[in-house]
Amino acid sequence: MRRQIPLHIVMQKIIANVSDEQRCIWNVPEDHTSVGIISSDCEDVMWLAVDDATKKAKMKVLQIETVYGGVQYSWSKFGGEITAIISGPKVSDVKSALAYIKDYVENHSGNYAFNEEGSLGCYVDLVPRAGKYYQETLGVKEGEAIAYLVSTPVESTYGIDKALKASNARLVDLFDTPSRVNTGGAILAGSESACKAAVEAFVEAVEYCVFHPMELDR
Repeated sequence: MRRQIPLHIVMQKIIANVSDEQRCIWNVPEDHTSVGIISSDCEDVMWLAVDDATKKAKMKVLQIETVYGGVQYSWSKFGGEITAIISGPKVSDVKSALAYIKDYVENHSGNYAFNEEGSLGCYVDLVPRAGKYYQETLGVKEGEAIAYLVSTPVESTYGIDKALKASNARLVDLFDTPSRVNTGGAILAGSESACKAAVEAFVEAVEYCVFHPMELDR
């Protein structure tokens, strides 16, 4: 059994005219006047949602950070697991960007559970075309697809190896294991077919791990 777990935006706000002090700290582009702040209860989907929004809205990612320990350790119920700060030329641009981010988080999540309780699972996503954020930060080529692969440390490490061997996708980011939220994972890039093969191999490997935690021969 594999089922999708719904995810949510927990808070979003707009600063119509950003202060000079914050403009300096965040390195806001000169032609951008407005800033948006948005939090989600899952870090993985937020990274992808923000990157997706860069393909659709006039915006720049100023900052995106995950809390230590995960959503259970957030300071309040609205703190979420991750917060992104973005900017745009006008309030309307920031509103559009926030709407795209919210739609992705709540309708396109790749958060899956392998059991009814939701205690076993992974986050996987195949993105046919990466956005500007991953192009700029990871060197993903324009038009390339990405495979986003995350699970807990042991199975993610095992699964990434299987994903790389099963595809022609290349590794562009390997997350520290354990990460801030006690997971592990990677981003692979390449053709859509290569990334699809990587996702399938990763899911199969993780599913094997969680149902055969002590098996060594495979």
